[in-house]
Amino acid sequence: MKSKLQFLGAAGAVTGSKTLIEYGGKRLLVDCGLFQGLKELRLQNRSPFPVDPKTIETLLLTHAHLDHCGYIPLLVKNGFQGSIHCTEPTEGLSKIILKDSAKIQEEEAERANEYGYTKHKPAMPLYDMKDVLACLPQFVTHQYHEWVILDESAKFQFRNAGHILGSSMLELQLDGKTLLFTGDLGRQKPLLLAPPEKVRKADVLIIESTYGDRLHQSTDAKEELHDVIWETFRKGGILIIPTFAVERAQELLYLLSQLKAENRLPGIPVYLDSPMGVSATGVMMRSPGWQSLSDEEIMEMDGVAHLISDANSSRAIVADARPKIVLAGSGMVTGGRVIHYLDRYLGQERNTILLVGFQAVGTRGRALEEGATELKFFGQYHPVKAAVKKITSLSAHADQSEIIAWLKHFEKAPEQVFINHGEPHASDALRVKIQHELGWPCQVAKPMTPYEIATKQYKKHA
Repeated sequence: MKSKLQFLGAAGAVTGSKTLIEYGGKRLLVDCGLFQGLKELRLQNRSPFPVDPKTIETLLLTHAHLDHCGYIPLLVKNGFQGSIHCTEPTEGLSKIILKDSAKIQEEEAERANEYGYTKHKPAMPLYDMKDVLACLPQFVTHQYHEWVILDESAKFQFRNAGHILGSSMLELQLDGKTLLFTGDLGRQKPLLLAPPEKVRKADVLIIESTYGDRLHQSTDAKEELHDVIWETFRKGGILIIPTFAVERAQELLYLLSQLKAENRLPGIPVYLDSPMGVSATGVMMRSPGWQSLSDEEIMEMDGVAHLISDANSSRAIVADARPKIVLAGSGMVTGGRVIHYLDRYLGQERNTILLVGFQAVGTRGRALEEGATELKFFGQYHPVKAAVKKITSLSAHADQSEIIAWLKHFEKAPEQVFINHGEPHASDALRVKIQHELGWPCQVAKPMTPYEIATKQYKKHA
């Protein structure tokens, strides 16, 4: 019996994760994310889904980042009626992220229509809050290592990926073969989580390659943050940190709380100006067992920053030009409240923009990272005069050396290795490294290409 894999997203790119599995006349989807970054990628979000969503029976969700869960409301709106399986924290975070995504899209469409910087008459959100609320009842939650039987041919379990709260590798046993999807693989020593589980074997491995061509700096993130804070403070400036609401916001609060406990912060206010970041921080603090924080560390994190959710307070903080530290979404500067801070402060040399995560090609964050002298938002170009800094050691993705170290725990080579979730040069660099270091057969996944998985004659699951 033959099964097929097809990468509907995150092949040749780091966003839009969607992998279709067809077996025994059935369809299963692993992740269901939005494309981000380049316009040619974002336009795919509005294209018809490659297969009829009504024909997909189940969705298995590895974690809650938008590039893995952000398309779910559209999938449901277009007919998907199956269960959405994930861990408990992933459900909680997905609800927050999807609601925020809908709100941002509604606001951006409204602003584009009001100021006329849209080719669409009128501009419409990809989905709205009603679509998000409609998909939420389909979520079903599980613990790590809880085997779930889908049918007589397939069962799965989630395993800790160490990437964000509740993030998972997916182990899928299908017709006698074991398929392992890493999802997004975390660091060997994450700040707030247990490291990724060691895996001993799989017949088919699907592995991410976000940093497949790079090594993270071995610097101390806390010391780097300390130095940037004081450098900006001495200029009388404002430190703006575009922040991923899930995990990165909590890591920054943790580092800031350590600096505060050590009396190493200047006497300026710290703001987490992100409704989603505030909510995600609450989820983490209410999830003992899913993270590694002590009660004392949680208390210190809880007191280090002013948590801002309402729009009026946010506008007041934007308008206040006194020195401060602001953590605001989004992490790749694709939207959210950080845009309003950049609108006011990007053109002032005394200020600093600190990038603290991966910046996908085509995003404003990538443009800043690559030294852009101007940035386009709100329909206009804005000069970049603020200093732009970056801390790479905070990344939640394993780098090339960490991926290889994780792979070395396998007792034998998988029969097939597919490399996805990476820009082409990163994915191919990881392919070359795996072949050189481990001698494994592997290939970079191509978008929309069906790959056959040879499966054994199945036995009914006990």
